[in-house]
Amino acid sequence: MTETPQILPDAAATNWVDRHAPVALRPWLKLGRFDRPVGIWLLFLPGAMGIVFGAQWVLSWEALYKLVLFAVGSALMRGAGCAFNDFVDRDFDAQVERTRMRPIPAGQITPKQALAFVAASSLISLLILIQLGWTAIALGIASLALVAAYPFMKRITWWPQAWLGLTFNWGFLMGYASLTGHLSLGALIFYAGLVFWTIGYDTIYAYQDIEDDAMIGVKSSARALGSNARGGVSFFYALAIALTGIGGIVGGLYWPFYGGLFITGWHLFAQVRALRIDDNGLLLRLFKSNRDTGLLWVAAIILGHLRP
Repeated sequence: MTETPQILPDAAATNWVDRHAPVALRPWLKLGRFDRPVGIWLLFLPGAMGIVFGAQWVLSWEALYKLVLFAVGSALMRGAGCAFNDFVDRDFDAQVERTRMRPIPAGQITPKQALAFVAASSLISLLILIQLGWTAIALGIASLALVAAYPFMKRITWWPQAWLGLTFNWGFLMGYASLTGHLSLGALIFYAGLVFWTIGYDTIYAYQDIEDDAMIGVKSSARALGSNARGGVSFFYALAIALTGIGGIVGGLYWPFYGGLFITGWHLFAQVRALRIDDNGLLLRLFKSNRDTGLLWVAAIILGHLRP
């Protein structure tokens, strides 16, 4: 008899893990969210932006090699971060409809096994990190504090999405430093803009759980904003476009960057126009569409290196 896969609510019905992965591996792949790859994209794309922001020639072998390293590292570290988050939140997850069938609360993987998964993923990621140069290595080590603290933020602040923004976009600084060996004012401003991007899209995501979060006492930007979702997300997205635009000016990008940035901004505010906080399916689709937002930002930066 073929086992019927337990597809998690925020995974696509056609995801490759439930369709093709061996049954014994599925809980481990789901622990690392490999059945929901949008998070890998959202961790990788800031790093890709940092690499192309810092590259003198975007198609250089060094830049392309660093992009491959960041892609692999993003998959591993996103998996490690999700597993650690699930370890910390296992009691909360068991009480939330969307998360109660995750591998740890469902009893498919023990907490100790989850920590072993985190350790193995982190060790492999270390082999990637040591190829990025000393500045990027130092930044990578510093990021561990952000990653370790994030699962606890929802207990102590109404804005855990802000901490997620600091954490998820840290790859921009690492990507930039891996090409240049230093950080610049333009890169720091651009990074700040991406932090507000993440606050916006993760606020959209958080509205899926707003009732369960209120019941169990978990804080989020969605609960803080309440019915003011469009105003709040618009504010964060506006800051994201403004700050990345200023970062582009300070970083010396040419005017074609701003044509790409305009399209990126249009895509973000199309999300706001469509936003309805009572439609979880729509909320998830809008959240996932930020993969395309990130790709648009990468394209805009590449355009910004082209002399008109």
